[in-house]
Amino acid sequence: MNDQRMPAAFLGHGNPMNALEDNRYTQAWRAFGESVPRPRAILVISAHWYVNATAVTAMPRPRTIHDFYGFPRELFDVNYPAPGLPELAEQVSDAVRPTWVGSDHDSWGIDHGTWSVLLHAFPDASIPVVQLSLNAFEGADYHLELGRRLAPLREDGVLIIGSGNVVHNLRAIDFNRPDAGYDWALRFDDAAREVLASSPAEAAALDGHPDFGNAVPTPDHFLPLLYVAGLADDEPLVPLVDGHAAGSISMAAYTLGM
Repeated sequence: MNDQRMPAAFLGHGNPMNALEDNRYTQAWRAFGESVPRPRAILVISAHWYVNATAVTAMPRPRTIHDFYGFPRELFDVNYPAPGLPELAEQVSDAVRPTWVGSDHDSWGIDHGTWSVLLHAFPDASIPVVQLSLNAFEGADYHLELGRRLAPLREDGVLIIGSGNVVHNLRAIDFNRPDAGYDWALRFDDAAREVLASSPAEAAALDGHPDFGNAVPTPDHFLPLLYVAGLADDEPLVPLVDGHAAGSISMAAYTLGM
């Protein structure tokens, strides 16, 4: 065991092009990576591995996945060659028992929800990376509780990152609002910030907010936040950076235990 419990974070990753850009969001991710003790490994819960099961990557050399289309060639050329850590997959399975977790040896890897932020936070790609999937068949309380059960991994040098967006509505995108949010997006973002600062364990109840339907039309980008809220329990999450893109995407990021 390490003497120091690792921090954790929720990072709003937004547009995949952030992987290649230098802006205040990518600068915040870089500052986060430079501020934490060097992890033994990184466990990422990414919005982009949203499947019908709970699974964890268990391959020694995960591939870089380009799970998008319509972007410049240079984005498809990105490679994040971090090693995997099969023994961490076993630790995750043990930590969340009796919940069953499948081991993925060949189908997934490191998707852009993960590498777009890690390229800035840990650019040398030398720290092992493991991903935990989002089970699409389970409700918010399941994901919050699974996050809570992962807490012992922080005592063993594992940095846990949720990568998604508090507000993510692609159908409402307005590129004429590059750095602004709709009123409903701002209201929901503010409500989430208040809950995460005072009682993260109640984050699943945000589905009762009147703007939830617009802010979270599909659960995939919201659920990674619940894992970090579960880790926090009653410890406050601290804003790392905030802001909005294209009207309907929140770029808010939070840290735990920094």
